[in-house]
Amino acid sequence: MATLTAQTSQVTGTTLTPATPAGAGGDLVPVGSHVIVRNGSGASINVTIETPGNDTYGQARPDIVTAVAAGAVAKFGPFAPDLADPITGLVKIICSATASVELRVVAF
Repeated sequence: MATLTAQTSQVTGTTLTPATPAGAGGDLVPVGSHVIVRNGSGASINVTIETPGNDTYGQARPDIVTAVAAGAVAKFGPFAPDLADPITGLVKIICSATASVELRVVAF
């Protein structure tokens, strides 16, 4: 598991540094950030945003799972505070595959 820092952009342009997803343990990103996922692999992957806590009936809140097609780029976020782990204050994202997959975490 890695904690990824949100990169900021400039009016004159910014080259965003990619990170390879950590895999099964997932990655942690700040509340309010956006994550750009580039799936360069030959197959679809799932991106899971873990949803902590329970609903008002005591049931676990379902995780958010989104498929990203082979060769596609998808943007997630901004992440609301209720998606953050109450202890770390960070949002957990898990990619089902890591080979040829890149994450870019951005603060807009």
